[in-house]
Amino acid sequence: MTGTTPLVRRAAVEFVGTGALVAVVVGSGIQATGLTQDVGVRLLANSLATVFGLGVLIALLGPVSGAHFNPAVTLAAWWTGRRGGDGPTGREVAAYLPAQTAGAIGGAVLADAMFAEPLVRWSTHDRSAPHLWLGEVVATAGLVLLVFGLGRAGRAHFAPVAVASYIGAAYWFTSSTSFANPAVTIGRTFTDTFAGIAPASVLPFVAAQLAGLVAGVALVAVLFGRPAAVADEDVVVPPVEHPRAVTGR
Repeated sequence: MTGTTPLVRRAAVEFVGTGALVAVVVGSGIQATGLTQDVGVRLLANSLATVFGLGVLIALLGPVSGAHFNPAVTLAAWWTGRRGGDGPTGREVAAYLPAQTAGAIGGAVLADAMFAEPLVRWSTHDRSAPHLWLGEVVATAGLVLLVFGLGRAGRAHFAPVAVASYIGAAYWFTSSTSFANPAVTIGRTFTDTFAGIAPASVLPFVAAQLAGLVAGVALVAVLFGRPAAVADEDVVVPPVEHPRAVTGR
């Protein structure tokens, strides 16, 4: 379906999908905060809601836009497909990235509105520390490796379950709780709630995510080599290298 879907519609899907993902992340964090004072239980509730929400969004919207919902995935798809012509074009990247970022901001505002929080209040949750940045490098590299490794291995149809499961696990095994998504990182500055991140913490987080993107692409090349056929990649989701083919927080 992505091969014939107008770019405007695909960009709209990226906007809505990224917004819905952030609404799930932020909303479940607010809900959990109101139900318990135990930070571990809050994180558990937040991660479970994200796993289920992300899996549903990928399965539902992947066939339309590729369900990237993440500038890191879009940029990796463009970079890996630039020679073979099977990745997104510069025009598509230019449409996807702003849509994802605007959607993330809208999703945070929507979640705040649903829980009667101030619609926009900058987060005061400081996340500035080298070990957190390292966590973002690892989380993003792992996500890129998974997304494109599935395509290279002809397993892209597992993306909804695999990507959601990875993000759920990365909540717990990375020090940063795995943002792994520049757009979502920016969106979460707009809410001073459990899932927020202070504006001052954003630039180092995004830099770490971009470093993880580079590391992930390198790992895909080392572990899987170049794709044997375009068909292996042209399958569902935030995972696919080609957003127009039939098919991230």
